[in-house]
Amino acid sequence: MANTAQARKRARQNTKRRQNSASQRSMVRTYLKRVDAAIAAKDYDAATEAYKKAVPVLDRMADKGILHKNKAARRKSRLNKTIKGLQA
Repeated sequence: MANTAQARKRARQNTKRRQNSASQRSMVRTYLKRVDAAIAAKDYDAATEAYKKAVPVLDRMADKGILHKNKAARRKSRLNKTIKGLQA
């Protein structure tokens, strides 16, 4: 348990930050699930639209440090590659 005022404040801040980060990670997962669902349905147009909405979210979370920038880039690349495969 936090004994000093500073430690109590840090504990409060960490709790708030952890909740915000969890919410943002959940949002990213939701956007990615929408893209995956469209890909699973083999719907190129829906997948493209969902991908266009997911990309800025991934970039924003990478900027904030919620996701590593390379992980965000890798996810975008793999999703885009899969979507391009639907078109053929």
